[in-house]
Amino acid sequence: MQEVYITRVSAFLPNTVISNDEMVDYLGMIDGRPSRARGIVLRNNGIRQRYYALDKEGRITHTNAQLVAEAVQRLVGDGVELKDMEVLACGTSSPDQFLPSHAAQVHGLLPMPMEIISPAGACCSGMHAMKYGYLSVRSGDSRNAVTTGSELVSPMMMARNFEHETERIRQLEADPIIGFEKEFLRWMLSDGAAAALLEAQPRDPLSLRIEWIVGRSYANELGVCMYSGGDKDQDGGFHGWKTFAAEELAGKSVFSMKQDVKLLGGNIVQYGGRMLEEVLRTKALDVSSVDFFLPHLSSFFFRDRVFQELEQRGIEIPLEKWFINLVDVGNVGSASIYLMLHDLMASGRLEKGMKVLLMVPESARFSYTYALMTAV
Repeated sequence: MQEVYITRVSAFLPNTVISNDEMVDYLGMIDGRPSRARGIVLRNNGIRQRYYALDKEGRITHTNAQLVAEAVQRLVGDGVELKDMEVLACGTSSPDQFLPSHAAQVHGLLPMPMEIISPAGACCSGMHAMKYGYLSVRSGDSRNAVTTGSELVSPMMMARNFEHETERIRQLEADPIIGFEKEFLRWMLSDGAAAALLEAQPRDPLSLRIEWIVGRSYANELGVCMYSGGDKDQDGGFHGWKTFAAEELAGKSVFSMKQDVKLLGGNIVQYGGRMLEEVLRTKALDVSSVDFFLPHLSSFFFRDRVFQELEQRGIEIPLEKWFINLVDVGNVGSASIYLMLHDLMASGRLEKGMKVLLMVPESARFSYTYALMTAV
């Protein structure tokens, strides 16, 4: 079994930075009314700016596949060539289509033949892609692998996608407000892509040796929390889009991305702490040896709650060791952990011998991935 190193990380954030005040210019107002949720969500998530692959006329400037292809191209140089890349593993929660696969569409924009795989899911899908690439190189099945995380969610959040639903509600009620579970994510998520090159040998000036990647799902214990392409009934049961009549798909905005906020708040932190406690024990890792902790947080609302949960479990990671770029790049789902790695490696703060612990929670149906890396 070979050692595996992240030798390069690239990022692509489309167009120009968008402030909180400019979000409505791109996403619009549902039913022509200011959002009741916007102020609450932005105040809690702490995000000050983000990026959209949209212009102000609502036109998509980049497909998800194009975002990824741009990130992959940015890995090239200083001895790295596209023609030498052997495996492409692409994670996303917002592919451009059901079929072909996301990785196939990305590969269609690249010039070389290669193995491809498209892990499905939400935030953890980027880490699932990384684990596939890690195992491929570690086993000797390939010399290298490119793994990616990306999101194109802004078109799903535009007001025009909810017009049929507001009209349906207007016929039933005097106040056609869209439910908070749909409004919540409109002000949380943004677009972008990032890629990592995994190889069996490190590169100068700095690489990250992957010590381990551990994932776990708790779907056997918890229900659906974040979803798209389906909807929940009054009893909390989940139904996929194939169970809806054609007219209901728009009338219920079935393909928008939604969040069960109560289920999220009651479980996401506790289960993440429970898993990390188990991982530290099974991997015999003394958390005090960790130099940087990179937690993917959907919102700064969860930072202190995660800290307190870990502290109560005897896992003390001082906040000065936490590296978070959420404020500046936004919540980019499966790409977020890659963007943190990119910015950490570019910060000048990472030195050889330092250990980096990654935490990626996914609320879709409560999955988590942890990884440990050492700078070499």
